[in-house]
Amino acid sequence: MAPPHVPEMLLHLADEAHDLWQRTEDELAEIGLPPPFWAFAWAGGQGLARYILDNPSDVQRKRVLDFASGSGLVAIAAVKAGAAEVIAADIDPFCATAIRLNAEANGVGIMFLGTDCIGTDAGWDVVLAGDVFYDKSFADRLKPWFATLKARGADILVGDPGRSYLPKAGLEPLAVYEVSVTRALEDALVKRTTVWRFS
Repeated sequence: MAPPHVPEMLLHLADEAHDLWQRTEDELAEIGLPPPFWAFAWAGGQGLARYILDNPSDVQRKRVLDFASGSGLVAIAAVKAGAAEVIAADIDPFCATAIRLNAEANGVGIMFLGTDCIGTDAGWDVVLAGDVFYDKSFADRLKPWFATLKARGADILVGDPGRSYLPKAGLEPLAVYEVSVTRALEDALVKRTTVWRFS
């Protein structure tokens, strides 16, 4: 299906969001499977993908890391916008398959990195991250890493619909979108989503 805010793309997404998420919470945790973040087009990712498609010069001819890629939505947008190389990184092993299938559905090629790359630097020109500030311990690891990458010249762009642990300073707003979402996951039908540049 096409995500509402990025209708020019097709993704393999869950259409029974509430049932799947409840099953994750109640059953999958018992057997050690991670929540299927890859099965949904989250508001921050949709906003960031929309921004990249509308502002391709931010990634054109550049090496791009889509961090915590999930479904691969933002990585696909970066390829379509003309990035020289796109790496989709996610520690959930199911994302490798989800991203491969979604890339194929959109006629693009994306490399996958299945290791925790926080604290590393492979020389990316641009780091894209949608919906990553939902957890305090995760955010506390991301902030110094993003600051280090920014200090050496990388461009860090984040899509965020007002998650609790988004940094309160050092961000420049680039665009604001009203993104349709699933009430079962977000307790809303629309989330105001901002694309930020770490400054």
